[in-house]
Amino acid sequence: MDVARVRADLAGTRFADVRWVAETGSTNTDVLELARQGEPEGVVVVADHQRAGRGRRGRTWEAPAGAALMATVLLRPPAAVAGLSTMALAVAAVDAVAEVAGAAVRVKWPNDLVWPGDGSGVDRKVAGILAEADWPAASQPAGGWSPPGPHDRAVVAAGIGLNVAWAGSAPGDLAETAVALDEVVAPSSAPDRADLLVALLRRLHTTYGGLVGGPSGPAELLDAWRARSATLGRRVRVDLGADDVVGTAIDVTEEGHLVVEVLEGGRRVLAVGDVVHLRPEAGGGQARSAGDSTSS
Repeated sequence: MDVARVRADLAGTRFADVRWVAETGSTNTDVLELARQGEPEGVVVVADHQRAGRGRRGRTWEAPAGAALMATVLLRPPAAVAGLSTMALAVAAVDAVAEVAGAAVRVKWPNDLVWPGDGSGVDRKVAGILAEADWPAASQPAGGWSPPGPHDRAVVAAGIGLNVAWAGSAPGDLAETAVALDEVVAPSSAPDRADLLVALLRRLHTTYGGLVGGPSGPAELLDAWRARSATLGRRVRVDLGADDVVGTAIDVTEEGHLVVEVLEGGRRVLAVGDVVHLRPEAGGGQARSAGDSTSS
């Protein structure tokens, strides 16, 4: 990656401090350590390969070296809106993919980008997003965790793994559930990772900037997320670990929580969970899975 060119293209944005490494354990881990060392908001760590990439619920994120855009951004948002950092990154990523690759991907709650494919209702995963927050600045581990005040700044490592080029061969057993951009567009026009990174960070400058300093606060970001959602309006099954919730996803709250109109009647507001998009069986039978619930 031509880091000098990337930095030049990002001059004037919050995210011009791009640091590239050929290999690391996890870009999220690296960024959290940089935050503890006092590095400012806007540092971006990009890796060709991660040895210990991770996703939600202790899952791993694996990709061949150079096959994915793997990057993590150091953010320091007000604690009141820190939970929406994932949405700011997701909206930026959807628009960057459209700009650079011409591919219409969508956001699957809470943290995936999916490609709707041939219109069959089966979504295939293009990217996973993982945002991790560190201890509030005023907290001391020895004294136990205390929630930050709404105006305190949180430390957030917002990471993305975006499948770019698999050269026609999906790693492992991912062929049925995931896809890379070089399968969505013609291989000869597969996007350059540097171009994707620049487009992503330019758009994140806008989406995140509006979240933390815009006149409408999170409202504009939430509307943008809704407009790019693959989940809203769909029949879903949400795995909560101890039980499942089945119904229709109808909205997200101001905190980014999913609102589901459940089969039994009424609504459930879910802060966490793995979503499976459902589609009806031919002939109006029971709904069946229309995608994988794995998140990264």
